[in-house]
Amino acid sequence: MKFIRSLACFVALVSPLAAQEPDASAILAGARLAATLTQIDEGLEGTLTQGSKRIPITLFLKGKDIQFQFTENGKLRIFHMRLGDELFQLFEIIDGKTVNFPPAKLVEPIAGTDLTYEDLALRFFYWPNPTLEGKENVGGQECYRLRLDKPKNIAGRYQGVYVWVHTKFGAFMRIKGHDANGGLVKEFQVEKVMNVSKDIWVLEKMQVATHDPKTNRRLSITDVIFKKPSGKALKGLR
Repeated sequence: MKFIRSLACFVALVSPLAAQEPDASAILAGARLAATLTQIDEGLEGTLTQGSKRIPITLFLKGKDIQFQFTENGKLRIFHMRLGDELFQLFEIIDGKTVNFPPAKLVEPIAGTDLTYEDLALRFFYWPNPTLEGKENVGGQECYRLRLDKPKNIAGRYQGVYVWVHTKFGAFMRIKGHDANGGLVKEFQVEKVMNVSKDIWVLEKMQVATHDPKTNRRLSITDVIFKKPSGKALKGLR
């Protein structure tokens, strides 16, 4: 099975290329690879839900290319991600032109939700030299626990990130991002997946929670929710 990892990266699908060797780099590479093997031409519709706020989103998956769009303050915003084994690229399409997304804006929230552009791109999946810290149970599923430390001169809020990757399917199940003092900043928890075809399972619901790194108190929550494709191609970017 495959397990898309994203909204752009968060609809992460489960892949049969599950982490088979207890090597941190191979486990992380498998989680990245899962996103590059997925193709859903008709697109996925979903919402970012925070309290009474609901932001509609549309996602198109074409292997290494992921396209997504949403409306913010009445304006349609369109993005394109290109994923590879060792890199990722994030672009915004403005007035029909493709431009690089500024690194300084990566920490900005998307439409006022708990999800930032840094989260959307899962940039930390591309940090080098991950460390395997053993196995832990997440929601009844056995997972590898990986630690990722941010290299110098890299933009973003997180200094250290823990990622729990399913030992069988190679999909991430939980992510925790920490600041320079070790305080918890953000937590991502996969809650539900759905089957959209014979061998493809996609994210149905994931909770994204922002924490106060000084007290560890949860400040706010955004649910990332997708609905099952209708089988009809959606209008939008391809």
